[in-house]
Amino acid sequence: MTQNARDGDAPYGILPNGYRLPAETRLGPVRLQVADLARSIAYYQNVVGFRVLERGSGKALLAAHGDDTVLIELRERPGARAVPRRGLLGLYHYAILLPDRKALGRFIAHLAETGTYAGMSDHRVSEAVYLTDPDGLGIEVYADRPRSSWRYESRQLTMATDPLNVQDLIEAAGSEKWTGIPAGTVIGHVHLYVGDIARAEAFYHQGLGLDKVVWNYPGALFLSAGGYHHHLGTNTWAAGASPATDDDARLLEWTVRVPSAEDAEAAARSIESAGNAVTAEGESWVATDPWGTKLRLTAGV
Repeated sequence: MTQNARDGDAPYGILPNGYRLPAETRLGPVRLQVADLARSIAYYQNVVGFRVLERGSGKALLAAHGDDTVLIELRERPGARAVPRRGLLGLYHYAILLPDRKALGRFIAHLAETGTYAGMSDHRVSEAVYLTDPDGLGIEVYADRPRSSWRYESRQLTMATDPLNVQDLIEAAGSEKWTGIPAGTVIGHVHLYVGDIARAEAFYHQGLGLDKVVWNYPGALFLSAGGYHHHLGTNTWAAGASPATDDDARLLEWTVRVPSAEDAEAAARSIESAGNAVTAEGESWVATDPWGTKLRLTAGV
């Protein structure tokens, strides 16, 4: 039976039939496989604006300036194939959420100064810039609009892909220059290419316990916890493509953080009860979706 949002929740959405992730759920770091670590570090420092928190043999941890929280882990696999233009099942993009639109305006000005091409969109709930890293991995850098401005219709949150008012964002930034990813930045959401929306819904909605937020966008399904516009997007826009393999640049795993170890185990058991294998790894639980993308559940938000 379809369940709508309970009293006190956002006035939109469809709840899973069983387990539901806590409203406090947030995303943790993403782990990416790249072909050339030095090349990727240069890009993520000079173009995107991260700092290297730690670098070891074949890997690097990236963080915002003034914040030691790991947001991205790069893992080198020499010779890994770049993502083809049509995409592979797995990562569509991961999204870096800046603290405010002033920071996004500064970032856009920085991209213009460095001559970096970017796609840009106004999604009504957020304003976004899109990049592709040296391996063809998709990146979104965005800022949210206040929740009070979000709108809904027939229990669905209203999202769109409209032109971005670039000049307004740059004016909002004022005279302050971009000095890199600022403290308070987080991984806001992950968006995946999947082979089938119904199977994605079974794994991430009924299994993991995310609410459905937007379900009539052509070829896509958006899900979240706590009334957010989306922590996860799934789409079939690369239908017919092969899943990413160990020989490809790819998203190795993404992380969902919940308040407690008990919450993490409950979510893991829900995924398991939906017919999917789940493995305990230390204090985390790891599951793999039908297209080979790993999800790590861990406590601490």
